[in-house]
Amino acid sequence: MVTLFSKISVEARNNHTRNSKTRKHQKDKSGNGNAHFPSPAPAPLPHRGSNPNTSSSFDLFAFGAKGDGVSDDSKALLAAWKAACKFPGATVEIPSGFNFLIKPITLQGPCMPHLVLQIDGTLLAPPRVGSWPKSSLFQWINFKWVQNFTIQGTGTVDGQGSNWWTTSQILYTQKKSNNIPDLRPTALRFYSSYDVTVSNIKIINSPQCHLKFDSSKGVKVDNITISSPEDSLNTDGIHLQNTQDVEIQHSSIGCGDDCVSIQTGCSNVHVHHINCGPGHGISLGGLGKDKSVACVSNIIVENISIQNTLSGVRIKTWQGGIGSVKNVSFTNVQVSDVKVPIIIDQFYCDKNFCKNQTGTVAITGVKYDQIVGTYSVQPIRLACSNDIPCTGIDLIDIQLKPSPRYRGFQQEQWTQRERTLYIRGSTQFDENKLWHFFGRTVKSQPIIEA
Repeated sequence: MVTLFSKISVEARNNHTRNSKTRKHQKDKSGNGNAHFPSPAPAPLPHRGSNPNTSSSFDLFAFGAKGDGVSDDSKALLAAWKAACKFPGATVEIPSGFNFLIKPITLQGPCMPHLVLQIDGTLLAPPRVGSWPKSSLFQWINFKWVQNFTIQGTGTVDGQGSNWWTTSQILYTQKKSNNIPDLRPTALRFYSSYDVTVSNIKIINSPQCHLKFDSSKGVKVDNITISSPEDSLNTDGIHLQNTQDVEIQHSSIGCGDDCVSIQTGCSNVHVHHINCGPGHGISLGGLGKDKSVACVSNIIVENISIQNTLSGVRIKTWQGGIGSVKNVSFTNVQVSDVKVPIIIDQFYCDKNFCKNQTGTVAITGVKYDQIVGTYSVQPIRLACSNDIPCTGIDLIDIQLKPSPRYRGFQQEQWTQRERTLYIRGSTQFDENKLWHFFGRTVKSQPIIEA
């Protein structure tokens, strides 16, 4: 059986290469492009080498995939996943040099330990907004209840989100239409998963978030690239919520929203050696929307390079929220042409008007150390609540200068020296002194963000 499987797998590849041009736009008579899908026949046995400890390998072509970027290969991916799930140390292979069109899908565990999804080719999301089922708008590829699981490879996950961004712009300028969905899918989402690693792959052009971890624990993201245009609305790079024990490192993220977004329920998060831009920087929040409870703690962000972004490192909370942000450190952050490098905003609002409320998420124990570089609008913005003020805010060795693109506040007449902020050593945040330096008062209007 082992020899037979190897022969089938090789012949499937060769046959695909020979006939890819002639069948590029062909479908089977049923119209689904999967005439040779083997289900419900038994899945092929995994190919094993002479070493009994060699990992099992499940190639998508052995499960009926076409790899032409036009045929629907979703069933092949699901079948390969279910087969591999039963073997410890198994690998689901997305071969290089091929494009696999995958419709919204959930790859579910629990599986045997050390399952690997090896992405060396390209996974493509459906390009047309209208082709997505209304029940599948929350995410594209959803990993649910997986443990001891790794995604790796040299390939690309392409959300093909340009049509989604266009419809989102329409929603902001016109009344909602029944033909335009309210939700937009995240490219890769992990739900209720443990001990997960994502490394080396590229995730591009997601309709909304590129990579999301929800209600998970033990997450490592290493050496990945995330990319979408600067004007792609709400396309967060990496989004964390209700997730603990996270390390994000050695990656490049450019998108239309936060490079890394840390939301409620997150703790023990370490983000380091990240190149961010374009986008909105590294953000905690917005927290406490609609009077909800939000708790974030033990966050370390260090050795970060941020270029051409809306903000650098920021904490944003909604009025009326409940909870706390505590023990947060931003260290050794290099900024270049960032509009506002340091932000704490307890009046966060993404609309033209938000009702004033007395309650807010408490912010305490935040350190900004070695934030260095250039800004184009304002070096620091600290808007803290009168009723629940920020406490324990340390500013250490801050050196921020206006960039060549400096625009500044309206009607202000600052000299070059006044526009440059130097804080040597350490200083505790003092609302009155700091805001007097910047020519504004802390009783400012809520900050409106596009």
